[in-house]
Amino acid sequence: MKPDADFAIRLISPPPRSQRPLRIAQVAPLFESIPPSGYGGTERVVSYLTEALVELGHDVTLFASGDSRSRARIVSVVERHLGLEACCSSAGLAAHTLLMERVADKAEHFDVVHFHTDVVHLPFAQHCAAASLTTLHGRLDYPELGPLYRRFDEHALVAISDSQRAQLPQANWCATVYHGVPTAIYSFQPDPQAHLLFLGRISPEKRLDRAIDIAVRSGTPLVIAASVNPADQEYFRNSIEPLLDHPLIQFIGEVGDDEKNALLGHARALLMPIDWPEPFGLVMIEALACGTPVIAYGHGSVPEIIEHGVTGFVVQNQDQAVAAVQEVGRLDRSRCRQAFEQRFTATTMALAYLSVYRELIGRRQRLETPVEAS
Repeated sequence: MKPDADFAIRLISPPPRSQRPLRIAQVAPLFESIPPSGYGGTERVVSYLTEALVELGHDVTLFASGDSRSRARIVSVVERHLGLEACCSSAGLAAHTLLMERVADKAEHFDVVHFHTDVVHLPFAQHCAAASLTTLHGRLDYPELGPLYRRFDEHALVAISDSQRAQLPQANWCATVYHGVPTAIYSFQPDPQAHLLFLGRISPEKRLDRAIDIAVRSGTPLVIAASVNPADQEYFRNSIEPLLDHPLIQFIGEVGDDEKNALLGHARALLMPIDWPEPFGLVMIEALACGTPVIAYGHGSVPEIIEHGVTGFVVQNQDQAVAAVQEVGRLDRSRCRQAFEQRFTATTMALAYLSVYRELIGRRQRLETPVEAS
């Protein structure tokens, strides 16, 4: 649906159950469109959640950039997304301030307002005219975040993994909801090719250098499908580019959504040798959806997502990772797809959020209901 300048609440389809459909606002960051045209984990998840909620019969309004696409109604304050370079700029701050003003102006029309905008909305959210919550999509092990979330300790937060949640245990967590992907986007591939795959973004914490070392030491081809942000260009030139000349290594750059299905499905395994507390790692469940096992270092959410010896291998060092490459062919790829369908679909994610929404709405209604004098 194209962005509509005139705001209106409408009913899309009957609810799947006896409960009435909810009027839901999804508030997305403006740095990428919804869904993103390239790399953009948060924006991709917001898109999947929005479409799943619409499919379940709810009345969803998406606050996002004007070049976004959705079956929900789109309300925008900028014609097109700002780009990642605007993340710390005055233009980015100005646009998100306008976005929050627009949300505040319309909040009374919703049952619940769901923020995905990090922290910029917190001063407004505590006075929101509807029930509200925030999903935190990033790492939380920064010391300055403690005082912030103590100050806004009445605002409900959702974690995307228990590992992320544990980084800020004193915060007002109301749930952990794992990301989900639509089942139709990725198809099961039972017969992979011989190569390994590194997919995502090239940065120091993603440790592509480890992935290259694993491939070379195991004598296995590695396809690298990855983007490089401007901030990481120097790292790429100095630390990664010299490693790409090896005959086992194929660097193809960033790929679009239409190419990821084949890349993931044809890979023998996805390598994710990260060196940081990964809050979730969407690429892991994308791989599982194709039946592709994951070999990953056991940081952050990895042990929650990957079942060691079943859907991949959780390793602690390079020797274990190289050994895992030799063993990964013995895993049953159908078990990977099964794990995805049971735990990580967009519908599963949407149903979990609906439970959170209804709990928060009920809590707000109880607080607002006057107590009759005895």
